[in-house]
Amino acid sequence: MAVKIRLQRKGRKKAPYYHIVVADSRSPRDGKFIERLGMYNPITKPAVIELDSDRAFYWLGVGAQPTDTVNAILKYKGVMYRKHLSRGVRKGAFSQEVADQMYKDWIAAKESTISGKVAARQKEIADLHKAISGTKKEAKPKPVVEEAPVVEEVAPETPAAEATPEAEVTE
Repeated sequence: MAVKIRLQRKGRKKAPYYHIVVADSRSPRDGKFIERLGMYNPITKPAVIELDSDRAFYWLGVGAQPTDTVNAILKYKGVMYRKHLSRGVRKGAFSQEVADQMYKDWIAAKESTISGKVAARQKEIADLHKAISGTKKEAKPKPVVEEAPVVEEVAPETPAAEATPEAEVTE
């Protein structure tokens, strides 16, 4: 029986999340499985990955083959690195204590980078909320545009000879 570590799709249309399962390679994608190892939600930023790394390491040790996506998840969580270190111990390159210390150091460094990403995302969300619901922006005063004075056209003055004094009019 060929055993695979693969994803099992859950969720609704256009909002998937996945269970990481160990299953017979002949069973359908969302069908029967041997053991559930964790959960993967790619929709959130950063993606949420919950994994029982000890059980995943066990299944890799007994010959289960991960799919490409699950292999990337296992690398991200350090399970493949742990498998790599265990091979080094079996070959005699270093002791189990050294391998355990190397693995703990790697996990600590990885956790700090992940927490940095989470903190950056939370700050980004807080800034977005502040921008959306923050203080009301004051309307900028419109610049006062001075209108040019309206120049009335004045009829040319009549010559003095044509002008009749008021006194003359009263005859």
